[in-house]
Amino acid sequence: MAAAIDKPIRFGILGCADIARKVTRAIHLAPNAVLCAIGSRSIDKARRFIADNAPHMSTEVKAYGSYEEVLDDAGIDAVYVPLPTSLHVRWAVAAAEKGKHLLLEKPTALCAADLDVILAACEAGGVQFMDSTMWVHHPRTAKMRELLSDPDRFGQLKSIHSVFTFCVDTDFLQNDIRVKPDLDALGALGDEGWYCIRSILWAADYELPKTVTAHRGTTKNEAGVILACGASLLFEDGKVASFHCSFLSNLTIDLTVIGTNGTLRLHDFIIPFEEGSAKFSLGTKSWFNDLVTGWSSLPSEHLVTTDLPQEACMVNEFSRLVGHVRDSGSAPEKKWPTITRKTQLVIDAVKASIDRDYEPVEIVA
Repeated sequence: MAAAIDKPIRFGILGCADIARKVTRAIHLAPNAVLCAIGSRSIDKARRFIADNAPHMSTEVKAYGSYEEVLDDAGIDAVYVPLPTSLHVRWAVAAAEKGKHLLLEKPTALCAADLDVILAACEAGGVQFMDSTMWVHHPRTAKMRELLSDPDRFGQLKSIHSVFTFCVDTDFLQNDIRVKPDLDALGALGDEGWYCIRSILWAADYELPKTVTAHRGTTKNEAGVILACGASLLFEDGKVASFHCSFLSNLTIDLTVIGTNGTLRLHDFIIPFEEGSAKFSLGTKSWFNDLVTGWSSLPSEHLVTTDLPQEACMVNEFSRLVGHVRDSGSAPEKKWPTITRKTQLVIDAVKASIDRDYEPVEIVA
């Protein structure tokens, strides 16, 4: 593990959401970050969060009874915001206006227009923006990109297929914020579909599709929040992609990327089966044996190890970029807000297709 730096990025967290526990640990593990404050609408809740997560805190952490107090703390460089999506515009903009660099939980907004408000505030404030999609920071992802870029082993990209589902219980369906129209109105599309769409864009080197058509059979709850859905994506050059996401099916996290010469597969692209290592397979120029009773060559298995879990890799990269801005006066890196906006545009198109009785929707950047 890399040695800690002299001037780590000082984090505050707005809210005590369950995912904040994971990011608290990630900040602790990242060599260039330190957690300094937790803000909640209740100071008692903030104190309980600190007490419960004390093993993952390397310094004394302040408890604040409001989000504003975190943003007003001059000792905070950056904030992680895991609040419900409906609150993102208000608090993300407030953070940017206070000069706090922004690590924002996904889905980042309810629509691209809302996200544009957030990104404009970040640009005006000169702060770094990144969404908290963790798997793209795993070293496995870089290794897969290397192989997808190999014209001999993979060839030209032709299709991408992504699935993220898990089966929730009755309590989730009644009480979780992800099924509440006033909190996270995008439901499974925003929570799980975000990952599927990001994986498709990643495989396509972040090229936007030309059109998106939602699959018929979308499942919604009584409040109209999506519990299961899917879509097909068509790109300008004819390559295609599809995804399915659901709160109502067994845990499945599959990604298949198919080229003219190769096929890449993995079954845990969002959260690896094991924290310290992750696998994927690549079949190259695959074919059957002479009698067509088996395959003439099997896919190669690739194992990538890591000292840092992917969420700590994310914090490490975000903190590195923030450090450049804070210490060297560099401009914020535009790669991450650009990728976020493309993901949000596809989310918008899927939702629009569902709302328009599954008509194709053209994406206009």
